[in-house]
Amino acid sequence: MFIICLRTIILYITVLITIRIMGKSELSKMSPFQLVVIFMIAELASIPIESPDVSIIKGMAAIFTLLFLQVFISYISIKSEGFKNFVNGKPSVLIENGKINYRELSSLRISINDLMEQLRLGNSPSLADVDYAVMESNGDLSIIPKPGKRPLTPDDMKITASGDAMPLVIISDGHLYSANLQKMGYDENKLKSTLLSYNIKSYDEVFMAFCDEKREFHIYCKKDNGRAEEVSK
Repeated sequence: MFIICLRTIILYITVLITIRIMGKSELSKMSPFQLVVIFMIAELASIPIESPDVSIIKGMAAIFTLLFLQVFISYISIKSEGFKNFVNGKPSVLIENGKINYRELSSLRISINDLMEQLRLGNSPSLADVDYAVMESNGDLSIIPKPGKRPLTPDDMKITASGDAMPLVIISDGHLYSANLQKMGYDENKLKSTLLSYNIKSYDEVFMAFCDEKREFHIYCKKDNGRAEEVSK
């Protein structure tokens, strides 16, 4: 039993390191090539765990071989667009200038109902409002509305818009994220002063606090009903 646990821990660390080296893109929606690599890594890791007679070194060697293959092919894909399209596929235009490309739909085996479902999921329930729809190589459908159906922007209305900050969590379950606090341009003294204005004396009383794009604090505290609600002054 101890040997099995030890082999599992070693292979778990090996797979974890492999996925980290492969990059963050592997954790998003994967291309067919990336999906095959992930499945093969999982299978190769399970063999030495299930079969104690199989050398763990051989399992690790096979996993790192797949890692090398994935990194090498990813590098070649960056250098060659044709090779990238061969391995990962290329985007397919399903709607162009408001016209449905039914041949491309047939080639991808996508029915009209499937297309309408994807448009609804993309907040474009009416086909008449869509200018372009592109099926990306990872399976996502990118939708570009017609000019008259696009939301107004400050540029359209000739309004000067100020730059917004990225919302960041400042306190999570009583733990202070000092780095995020500094990124928002505040210090801990100002944070404590803000909390006192809400009659909060300790970080432990805060379930979550974040700073929005306007650099304003929003504070949520736990309630007896098992929910966390935003507190007000």
